Amino acid sequence: MLITPAYAQAAAGSAAPGGAAAFFIQMMPLALIFIIFWFLLIRPQQQRAKQHRAMIDAVKKGDSIVTGGGLVGKVTKVEGDIVEVEIASGVKVKAIKATLSDITPTGSSKPAND
Repeated sequence: MLITPAYAQAAAGSAAPGGAAAFFIQMMPLALIFIIFWFLLIRPQQQRAKQHRAMIDAVKKGDSIVTGGGLVGKVTKVEGDIVEVEIASGVKVKAIKATLSDITPTGSSKPAND
């Protein structure tokens, strides 16, 4: 049997309840960092993604669009997840809605060089 001094036994006995409190105190900065990241980075990104999804779902014939690849054109037909885009006179291509990066509704564009 190992005999320990009285002060070691007292320290061991009092360390158990303090261990849980010390754990929570150590985790507090990590929780604070997560909360800061949530409000400054994660939440705004989710809101932008939600707005972009709504914008893509609302695309209709006549809208001017920009694809992720940089093609600019006018929507001539919408079929489910695919849009037909006229990129030049008589030149039509099909694009998947998810690849659209920007949409300008009909009538909201201003004249060039004004």
